[in-house]
Amino acid sequence: MTYFEIMNIKIIYPKWQKLLYETEFNLPPHSPLCFAAALDKTINVSFCDENVEQIDFSEDADLVAISAMLTCQMPRGWEIADRYRQEGKTVIFGGIATTLHGKETLEHADAIFLGEAEGRFHKVIDDFKQGRLKKVYDHRLDFPDTDCIGEARRDLLKKELYKFRGIQMLDLVHTARGCKFDCFTCCTPYLGGGKFRPRPLDKVISEMENIDNNRMFITDNSMAQDEEWQKKLFKAMVPLKKKWVSHPISDSHEITELAAKAGCWFIYQGIVDTSDYIRNRIRRYKENGIGVKGAVIIGLDNHDEDYIKRLVDFLLEVELDVAEFTILTPFLHTPIRAQLEKEGRILHNDWSKYTAGNVVFKPAKMTVESLEKMNEYAWKTFYKDCSKELKMAKLYMQVFDREKKDGTYKNVTLSPDRNWKNSENRKLVSEQ
Repeated sequence: MTYFEIMNIKIIYPKWQKLLYETEFNLPPHSPLCFAAALDKTINVSFCDENVEQIDFSEDADLVAISAMLTCQMPRGWEIADRYRQEGKTVIFGGIATTLHGKETLEHADAIFLGEAEGRFHKVIDDFKQGRLKKVYDHRLDFPDTDCIGEARRDLLKKELYKFRGIQMLDLVHTARGCKFDCFTCCTPYLGGGKFRPRPLDKVISEMENIDNNRMFITDNSMAQDEEWQKKLFKAMVPLKKKWVSHPISDSHEITELAAKAGCWFIYQGIVDTSDYIRNRIRRYKENGIGVKGAVIIGLDNHDEDYIKRLVDFLLEVELDVAEFTILTPFLHTPIRAQLEKEGRILHNDWSKYTAGNVVFKPAKMTVESLEKMNEYAWKTFYKDCSKELKMAKLYMQVFDREKKDGTYKNVTLSPDRNWKNSENRKLVSEQ
């Protein structure tokens, strides 16, 4: 039995390789802060996001908790764990990516926690204090009541490290867990269950109200799961005057109008084709003053070089505000992974390359090299006449205008960079 007057836990969020053609920025992480909120308040917690600061390996900690959201974080997480364990520290892993890669992670950890931590992690702490820590705590199918989800521990963040050209990055928050949709690229049903699990509305609104940043990113996998829930949520959000972005919402006129009144700034919309469904969805968002950032997946089995060219033309035609092109990536426990494994088309399991910016499978209608070239083509063609920075700046100017109208605007200065080559670019933004 080990005696702890005050227990110290150090939470580490490993760095990963960002998309090659994307403007590099870092949002404050959310999952490790939710985990911290699930810990007993008597525990002393420190947090290090390796994407914005170096790890202080000399900092004292009784337990090192490595939280990983992305598959491509895991190799770096394992390296960090190996070093700590060589120094005699006890290391536990948790988070989405750990739940996906549990077996491999056991080789680098004293313990792994699979699933959601709320109401469950106290057992880990008790076992650790008693010197009987288990190798595996498996709560994958044991989902906590969403009523016990606490406010993310944003007090652990070094806010000054999350600015991009002078602008404070969005704060992350979630209103629900689980997803009833079984999208072919997504592992959410495996992780959070195939059921929509909303948090209590009063707790969601309270947490949003307590966020000192006026701009938020609602991280739910899809908000378009329950229209009645969306109506209640958006109506309750109106008085907050927050400006927010999210993954898709329902695109009916009533929902989009309510979302706009509630402060919806822009939507991350998954795009894989040139269908009228996508065209109309983008149009309905825009009709209500909601911008659209496309999460555009290329490399599907019906995609060849000509199709991807038509897809880029389509995005320009529908006046998509911003595009993020990603290469189809078969993450573990997704339907597309099962298909490609069955067909023998997985090239390798170098998880550091599973960034959605590398080709890790055999495409159906292209070579690996062709898909890589088409990824470069998509980025460069979409942003040929207007840089990524300028397109994003236009969205920011729109939200500035909305904030000025409702009295929530705080004066900021957009720091110039090499992409803002002349005053004409800056003038163009100011005129939008």
